[in-house]
Amino acid sequence: MEKKLFIVFEGIDSSGKSTQADLLKDYFVTVGEQAVISSEPTSGIIGNLIRQALKQRIIFSRDRNLFDRQMAYLFAADRHDHLYNDIDGVFKLIENNYHVISTRYYFSSLAYNCDTVEQFEFIKKLNDSFPNPDITVYIDIPIEVSLARLQERSLQEIYETKTKLTKVREKYQQIFSEYKEKVIVLDGTQDKHRIHQQIIEFVHTNFT
Repeated sequence: MEKKLFIVFEGIDSSGKSTQADLLKDYFVTVGEQAVISSEPTSGIIGNLIRQALKQRIIFSRDRNLFDRQMAYLFAADRHDHLYNDIDGVFKLIENNYHVISTRYYFSSLAYNCDTVEQFEFIKKLNDSFPNPDITVYIDIPIEVSLARLQERSLQEIYETKTKLTKVREKYQQIFSEYKEKVIVLDGTQDKHRIHQQIIEFVHTNFT
């Protein structure tokens, strides 16, 4: 493939994003292409701060609206570093002939960090300057499936509740029903290899 791609996986918690990102990376390597997984939150300073907040080891505010706004700012700052830093930023890696695969991007901020129209517009404006990925893969699963998978984890993060995930899933469905760029929406309850094959077919249909 002449063009090196920036591919983003989105979906509610435990939808299979990481599994499919790993499978796609392995596929690229198998066919002789360089690929790397570079996800959000990143492993940088701001990304680590976000991870601690999600685990509730850091509490910015007991007010959920203020907390969500703080997280939106942090995610935007981390996203800017993710894209543009000169060491392992997305565009630096693409320049070095890597396909870059990310689990989560600005769609996650739009889905997770707002509950009202006003909050949505604020976060949209905060992320407006970030470029769209070449391909977005949205993996959709029922809330009950997500919660069942999350029970296998030893630590639950702040957004991993039935009420929150229900709202997040609804926002994702709205976002991708209106999104005009290249996106594939997949049923995450399918066999993981079937999902992977659909992703490969979509990539080749659009970029070879």
